[in-house]
Amino acid sequence: MDDVFKALADPTRRTILDELTDRNGQTLFEICARLATKHGLGSSRQAISQHLAVLEAAGLVETNREGRYKFHYMNTTPLEPIVKRWLKKPDNDAGGRPGSGAETDRKRDRHENQPGERAR
Repeated sequence: MDDVFKALADPTRRTILDELTDRNGQTLFEICARLATKHGLGSSRQAISQHLAVLEAAGLVETNREGRYKFHYMNTTPLEPIVKRWLKKPDNDAGGRPGSGAETDRKRDRHENQPGERAR
């Protein structure tokens, strides 16, 4: 999991993952072009290639070679332990603790059911 957090720590790598989420299966050239046009990132191909290597080492990006081209695909499997550890808690564990989904739902329900209040 440390490799995943290291990979996600860099904003450029997160932007690369955003681009692969938007359009999976891109070449290095396509990724560089999209980062430059959509995000104004002027990183060199070598720098983006190094970022992709870190993402690949963390398992967040997988590659497939077809002839001269290397296509990059996002792999969300390494994120599952993070989701299980911190984001997916059993419903009975929420217990109304601060920040829990149960408490937020109760506050919203109380607020929405107040007389004279506009619905949001």
